[in-house]
Amino acid sequence: MSDSTNPTQEPSRCEYTAAFIILRLFLGLRSFLEGLQKFESNGTYSFKNYYANMGHMAQGITGASFLPLWATRSFAHALGYLLLLLGAALILGVKTRATLVLTGLLYVALSFGLMAVEENEGVAWLAIYVSMIAGALALVRYNRFALWRD
Repeated sequence: MSDSTNPTQEPSRCEYTAAFIILRLFLGLRSFLEGLQKFESNGTYSFKNYYANMGHMAQGITGASFLPLWATRSFAHALGYLLLLLGAALILGVKTRATLVLTGLLYVALSFGLMAVEENEGVAWLAIYVSMIAGALALVRYNRFALWRD
């Protein structure tokens, strides 16, 4: 008789690999598209839009919190590029463990900014992504489809 009907059977290596690739692709696409969105205004994408959008974001956070403009502006101007880079690296599987850690730290930094302006809904969404990144880090040893493994 087969053990395939046993409800206590451990998931196979293949199932963990599938779970990890799905998580990695979701997080990569989410980060990449969020970075791309920073370049958009009225349906067009440009560097001019990016710096205008990020300037408004930095001023809004500084105006509603204790964070100085030089800090929010520096972070905001790097944010879109970091999201694009880390998102692409996750999608392709480039140094996945390090990329996941850096993405998690970036989302924690974003959460800090949102906590400073008491934007609790945004913090809750970022907490979900941070939890997913933690889950991906727990499964990273099952990373089989990567361009450049750790």
